[in-house]
Amino acid sequence: MTVTNKTVTTKTKRYFVFSNDRLLVPINADLGTGIESLTQLTEEIFSEYVEQSVQIHVSEEAEHHLVDMQKEKVEHETMRSISMREVVMSMPKEDFQHVAQAWQYAVFLRTHQFCGRCGSRMDRVAWEMAMHCHTCQHRCYPRVSPCIIVAIRHENKILLAQGERQKETGFFSTLAGFVESGETLEEAVHREVFEEVGVKVKNVEYFKSQPWPFPHSLMVGYLAEYDSGDIVVDGKEIIEADWFDINDLPTVPPKFSIAGRLIEETQKRMGKKQV
Repeated sequence: MTVTNKTVTTKTKRYFVFSNDRLLVPINADLGTGIESLTQLTEEIFSEYVEQSVQIHVSEEAEHHLVDMQKEKVEHETMRSISMREVVMSMPKEDFQHVAQAWQYAVFLRTHQFCGRCGSRMDRVAWEMAMHCHTCQHRCYPRVSPCIIVAIRHENKILLAQGERQKETGFFSTLAGFVESGETLEEAVHREVFEEVGVKVKNVEYFKSQPWPFPHSLMVGYLAEYDSGDIVVDGKEIIEADWFDINDLPTVPPKFSIAGRLIEETQKRMGKKQV
């Protein structure tokens, strides 16, 4: 009889702990290494919440657990808290997506304690990420809000705009807007561009997408060419917009964001130097 020795692998357990809407990480964590640093968080730090932890991801190598302390602020000499924007700026893309998923699940579970149809208390479904009402059988899943974002080029220029929130910083970016019910992503591109700056575009081409958990958007990136019309801003969402020489840009989004990558791709296609 042949006896086969089986190697038992211990899965890495990572806790995604949110305290006062910020992610807890070890005090000396190198965010460039991504979520690997989360393995150093010990349960004693959030022991009162361990029973409320929710398993949100399982693979052959790892288990991810969500611990949401909501507005409670936790101070401990071995850890610090960072904002979600620090996460997106500092962590590798693949690791950021795991944190984004955890945060979106936290927001979902917070906002679906009661049924939106009948008002009864909802319970978490054990085998999938969902909340279920046993009174009226209504079931809810995490919200994902698709949002198009588009870089528009014309000759050697790119159309960039500024919203009210970016006025003080002088920050300009590509156009973006939420997809409405009943329309395709491409239709949303044409509508949003015309509504915000009054121009029409052509040759709309899909680029890439990026989860953007602020709080639950999915950014769908497009490249497009100018077709016709003069820039006329709506004065509400957009307060200023203009054509900028691709080699003489104002302050624009960093390249970790899909807006920054859209601008970079536009520069490449124009055969000009990068920012």
